[in-house]
Formats: sequence, structure tokens, C-alpha cells
Amino acid sequence: MNQRPPRRTAPRPPEGTPARSELARMARTVLADAARVARWADAALGPGRESGTADGKATLSVATTERAADELGLTPAQVRADWDTARLAGLVEVHGDSARPGWRLRAWNRDDSAVLRGWVALFDAWSLAHPEPADQEAGAVAEVVSAMPQVLSFLQLSAGPVPEAQLLDLLGQRVTELRTERCEVPLGPQPDPLPRPEADAVLLGPLLDWALGALAAVGALTYGDGQATLTPLGNWAVWVKLEQICVAAQSPAGNIEQGAEDMLRGCAQLRPKAARDEYRAWLAARPVGSAVTELLGAARGEDALLRGLAFEALRVVGAPAEPDVRSVADEPTLRPYALLWLAEHDGVDPEDAHEVLTRHEATWLWVDTAAAVADHGEAPLLVRHLESAVQATVPALLDEVQAVGHPRTVQVLVALAAAHPDPALAKAVRRAAFQVHTGGS
Repeated sequence: MNQRPPRRTAPRPPEGTPARSELARMARTVLADAARVARWADAALGPGRESGTADGKATLSVATTERAADELGLTPAQVRADWDTARLAGLVEVHGDSARPGWRLRAWNRDDSAVLRGWVALFDAWSLAHPEPADQEAGAVAEVVSAMPQVLSFLQLSAGPVPEAQLLDLLGQRVTELRTERCEVPLGPQPDPLPRPEADAVLLGPLLDWALGALAAVGALTYGDGQATLTPLGNWAVWVKLEQICVAAQSPAGNIEQGAEDMLRGCAQLRPKAARDEYRAWLAARPVGSAVTELLGAARGEDALLRGLAFEALRVVGAPAEPDVRSVADEPTLRPYALLWLAEHDGVDPEDAHEVLTRHEATWLWVDTAAAVADHGEAPLLVRHLESAVQATVPALLDEVQAVGHPRTVQVLVALAAAHPDPALAKAVRRAAFQVHTGGS
């Protein structure tokens, strides 16, 4: 008899963890300056006023920064830092080249969960909140960011101050493991390596100092006198992450360790709720930034089914994916999906979101979705897909499909002609496929 594997129980909160209300009070303290600037922006830059931004990324303009500094009694550097923190914590939401108050700011005084989620969002973005040393290679920075969850877990288990030298040794071990997992074997003659402790100090020491300083800046730990200690907020956040990983390990379809493409393929036959559970489990097991990058990479591939599923998974990610989704909205292959995602993110009803698409974009999306059905679905489903076209008649649809320039147009039309039970309509569709194939009209 097959038996289900035992479920892993979530780790219990560390002893002495403050009550949720006390944790929210701490989070409000950490985010107080950011909330102050966000409220100022809400009042000074609200609807009908200048946006106050400068570079298409909702960065405050010089004039707005100086005005805020003058009215709040801060330096321009403090205003910019607090504004960036507000954006990372979701107190300010960026929409194109403008920003508006986030729902967490609206719920600031009445909803402890909103405040804690805002602080966790900042905690997740610690590497963005505090710029890395300019003289460090991007690859080394990425390795340290990937290795820090293990360092934080060790800090939690230690339940007290840990010497920096001990954390440096742990960081070095984890970076080595990451390189081994990627099978990085250098080619050609190599110089004699430095002894391990010396190599760690030279290569990773400055980056560990940066990482601990950044985590201290967001309130996750205290760092000084050669040692680091998790704050109550940091202790709680690490426990939350461990709990998420434990939940992820119970992934019902077992896709947690797969890359984005294989995970999406594994979810293709699941019902929507089960697929969302898989997406959540998969996302919980990896940093949100790299997960979003992987999903968009899968969406850029040739498989239209994965494209649609990738954006379903990005809906589960929610607000943290917004900048990356917005950045791909100009890529023709991803544009219709990105525009729909952004519309829903901005509060448009999913049933009305298609109205943000032009006729050309809607037709392109229809062909792309039909390609997914043709590759992975059944013939009757492809026939029913006709009903979702924005065109009122099949001839109008065929005219616009021929003009849209989708690379799979011919295959889609051939499959539709083969599947449709109406001989006359099938003939018209085959004729359209032939015209696209030969470039005729």
C-alpha cells in the first residue's frame, strides 16, 4: 500500500517572541521616517498636483526632494532614503512614472498585519535598501545575498550575539556550496589558492560587513563590536521564512525543487486552486527577485502555455513583481500579458482588464493562447476558443489574425481547420493559413 509521506510540521515561534501587537509597534518604529515622508507626499503630491517624480521610476525630483526636506526639517539625503524605504515597504506604490500611497499606509494605524507585511517586504529587500560596495563584482554580491538566509538561520539558532569571524566562516562555506551546486569548475591553470580563512577575509569580509550593515539598517539585527544579534523583529521574520519553507516542502505536486519551466509544466494539468498552491510553495522556497526573473524567463520561451502560466504565478507574487512586469511591457511577446497583469494589479476587475489592450494586442493574445491550446489541449477546446475572440465574425478574425504577425499563426490556423466540424468554415481557415504561409492575400 502506498503511504503519503509524513507532513512536516511548521517550526514553532522562538521562545520569548513578542506578541504580534508588540512586533507591529517595533515595525512602526523602524518605518516611522518612511511613513512620515509617504504621508507628506500624499498631501503635497496628491491627485491634481505635480507628480514630483523625475526619471520615469517614481524617484523624487530634485525640487520635490528639497521642498520635502525644508518642510519636514530633514536633509535631502534623508528624504531620498526615506522615500526609497517607503517604496520598498509598500507605503508608496509606483505606477509608471508616478507614485501613490499604498494600502499599507492607509491601514497604518488600524492594521498590525499591514504594518508587519510592510516591514517584511523591506526585510526581503534588504540588499536594495543599502547599496552594495561599488568595488565588488555583481556575481560575488549575488552569491552573498543568496547565502545570507543560512547566516540568518544560524543567528536565530544561536539566540544571542555571534562573532563576525564565525559568520564569515559560515558565509564562506555556503558560498562554496552554491558554487558546487552550479558545477562551477574553472578551466585552465589556476593560481595557488589562498588558505581558506585568508580567502574568506579577503573576498567575503567586506561583503559580509555590507550585508550585516544593511540588515541592521532595516531593523533585522544589531551589528557592532565584531558581532551580530538578531532583533526581535529579525528573529520573528526568520521564523516566518522557515515556516514558509516548511509549507513549501509539503508542495502537493512536488515541484518545489524544479526550475520555473519544469514547475510550470508540472502545474499545467492542475486545477486553478491547486496550481496556485504550487506557485506559493515554489515561491516560498526562493528569493522573490530571482523567482520573478525565472518566471519571466520562462514566459519569454516558445511555449505559449508556459507564458500564460508564468503570469498566473506572477499574480500570486503580487506587488513585489510589479516593477519587473512593468519593465517587460514593451516586449511584444509579453506585452499583452503584462498589460493585463498591471491592470489587475491596479484594481481593474479581471473581467474588464482586456479593455486595456488594443485590438492588435488582443488579437495577438488570442493567437498566442490558441497556440497553447493547440500544443497542449484537445481539439474541442480549440474550437471553443473561437468564442473568446474580440472580432464579431470569423472572417473579421481571420483578416486580423493574418495581419497580426504572430509566429505561430500558420500552425494555429491549420490546427483550427483540422478541428472545426463545419466544412465551410474549416475551408476558410485553411485558406487563411495558406495565405499567411505564402505571404499572399
